[in-house]
Amino acid sequence: MTRKSPKPARRRPIVGVPCDVKMLGPHPFHAVGEKYIAAVDGGAGCQPVLLPVPREPFDTATGLEEIFALCDGIFLTGSHSNVHPELYGGSPPREGVLLDRQRDALTLDLIRACVDRAVPFFAVCRGFQELNVAFGGTLHQHLQEEPGEEGFAPRFDHREKKDDPLETQYGPVHDVTLTAGGAFERLLGASKLSVNSLHGQGIARLGPGLTVEGRAADGTIEAVRVTEAKGFALGVQWHPEWRYWENPVSQKLFRAFGDAVREAAANETATQESKVPHGDGRGKTGEGRQHGRSGQVA
Repeated sequence: MTRKSPKPARRRPIVGVPCDVKMLGPHPFHAVGEKYIAAVDGGAGCQPVLLPVPREPFDTATGLEEIFALCDGIFLTGSHSNVHPELYGGSPPREGVLLDRQRDALTLDLIRACVDRAVPFFAVCRGFQELNVAFGGTLHQHLQEEPGEEGFAPRFDHREKKDDPLETQYGPVHDVTLTAGGAFERLLGASKLSVNSLHGQGIARLGPGLTVEGRAADGTIEAVRVTEAKGFALGVQWHPEWRYWENPVSQKLFRAFGDAVREAAANETATQESKVPHGDGRGKTGEGRQHGRSGQVA
């Protein structure tokens, strides 16, 4: 009697997470905070894979092809570093401001490529700001020093108090009012959220091609979507990854992202299988990643 080999288990979809470059002692390390890895793993139900950011100069075409050959989705995390202001025509950064040119060299092109290929992506905090810059928007480098948006309450300080315990820093601080009938309101089943706030920068001019999905009381943009994206392409200014399992809103966001990545992975698998020759050897063809694919519409 011949025993059949067990059928290989289908792998979990892979979400690429670009790293930050951090100095640990005298050496630079490529790193991602554990809370982000946990949210992709447990919240989205996907396999996180850390993406080292390139040394400049970066061969964009080759680098992105390698990433998309591996990853079914992309998650852009927060960071202590800021997007370099020269990338959006801003004034030179103040002394002591932490920058990360290596991350910038990857993420802005990566965001645009995700949209072109309909690869699902979710951006938080720094990733949210990268999304705006990638689409031609600008940032307030010191948000607390700016007046409130016209028609809204006076600007308040969105930064965390660094001496507070983490539980306090990441606790709910202010409300976000979602755009009526927008993608976030439909996804979350709510018109207002209570969110944490740990950012010193924020959107100044919204990038063309982005749609505002939520604002704080002072008018600060807190949620956006890529207007014409064929797949999941959302960003938020707050930190939904923090103890996501305790927050129903965070659970919904990561579950929706994970569902979009699973659908994209399934579509890619079906496309590859359709290219296997049958009968006359010509096989079937499919669009695949290079021409976009259907996914969860944001």
